[in-house]
Amino acid sequence: MTESWVNSAERIGADLHLELELSGQGGRRAALIRALREAVRSGRLAPGTRLPPYRSLAADLGMARNTVADAYAELVAEGWLTARQGSGTRVADRAEPLRHAARVPKKAPPRARGPRHDLRQGTPDVSAFPRTAWLTSYRRALQQAPNEAFGPGDPAGRRELREALTEYLARARGVRTEPGRIVICSGFAHALRLLFGGSGGGVLQGPLAVEAYGLSFHRELLAAAGVRTLPLPLDEHGAQVEKLGNEKLGRERAVLLTPAHQFPTGGPLHPSRRAAVIDWARARGGVILEDDYDGEFRYDRKPVGAVQGLDPERVIHIGSVSKSLSPALRLGWMVLPERYVDAVLEAKGEREAWVSVLDQLTLADFIVSGSYDRHVRRMRQRYRTRRNRLVVALAAHAPHIEVTGIAAGLHAVLRLPPGSEEAAVRAAHWQGLALDGLAVFRHPEAPISAPDGPDGLVVGYATPPEHAYGAALDALCAALPPGRLAEK
Repeated sequence: MTESWVNSAERIGADLHLELELSGQGGRRAALIRALREAVRSGRLAPGTRLPPYRSLAADLGMARNTVADAYAELVAEGWLTARQGSGTRVADRAEPLRHAARVPKKAPPRARGPRHDLRQGTPDVSAFPRTAWLTSYRRALQQAPNEAFGPGDPAGRRELREALTEYLARARGVRTEPGRIVICSGFAHALRLLFGGSGGGVLQGPLAVEAYGLSFHRELLAAAGVRTLPLPLDEHGAQVEKLGNEKLGRERAVLLTPAHQFPTGGPLHPSRRAAVIDWARARGGVILEDDYDGEFRYDRKPVGAVQGLDPERVIHIGSVSKSLSPALRLGWMVLPERYVDAVLEAKGEREAWVSVLDQLTLADFIVSGSYDRHVRRMRQRYRTRRNRLVVALAAHAPHIEVTGIAAGLHAVLRLPPGSEEAAVRAAHWQGLALDGLAVFRHPEAPISAPDGPDGLVVGYATPPEHAYGAALDALCAALPPGRLAEK
């Protein structure tokens, strides 16, 4: 029901406390506008309510008539009020007040209790991120950045980073390239999307041969892009690349390998197979995707160089800082054969839409200043020590368990007696320990029988913070099957 202007004026003066509102910023006119808007929003002035003539309200408030008239006119223009000759000024019908529904606090669902210990693979010790050194590089990069760095980003990535990576990858990984062949991306998954998921079917076409064990996330990403993956069997020398091109495997156009440290089973690709896969690529016009996910972390001898160094025109080398620094940085790179550079840049778009330019400049400084090398050396020593503690703990508490893949990387594989993997994963869960069984990494089309399908646990010894590692090892040893199972 609408109200007379007399009652409205009384409410304006009494309920809205306009005298207090008029002391705010912006002058008396702005204060009156704010007070009237709030009266409408809150429902104090309902739609259809007739307001007093501006002369009367001006007299009640002790304001100039023009001030009130201008306030009315402003609110009419904004749609809060309507003004018609013979009808006066009213609150607009569509100026609905904010309805305060009775809010019933939702009962928070019970939070699943997380594991007490985490030995899952895939992440470094995030507590060891070099905050001070990174901040120093960030400040220096910010101060030295040219003005154009703060404009739209180059999809190839900052020249400073590509030049730093050219030198670093040549020195540390044996990669042969130049800045013009490097494209910055946000990590390995982003690289796969650029290579296989672009318009027109992608830069590369399937089917794609992959190792029989690998990350299901990558296989799912490829499947979503319509790319069929074909599993290559594994043995103690790595992927059996001699099976590429045979009728049983299929007419694959590319192969994805982790040659420095097969994921997750461990071990480098044998030198003869490195040569063989290069020969396959040259003979068939194929391309090799080299996932160099943790190539810096080798403990018992010098790191195994990249396959890319054997033939830069047949290998796409992909790396990132996810294992060496942090997955939170979302910084990676592709070292491309010349014929793929333009197509990848076209797939990426005209401007950098994925990777922060400031992060790129910071990483460039971090590498050039030597901070990256120092951090990798420090973490290599830390992870070597953790690996040794794992081996010692297993020798003491579970000598029947064979541990493999420990010459490099951030994880190890514990070989279990046949049929015991599922029970060991459950036992680990009961111990409050998060880890993965080997079976979750097996390609769905890969054979299950040994040696392609052994039981095992994948133990990420880099993941826990330093203070929690000992307790995580105790929980692991408690979850392992007893020795008598191995004797049967």
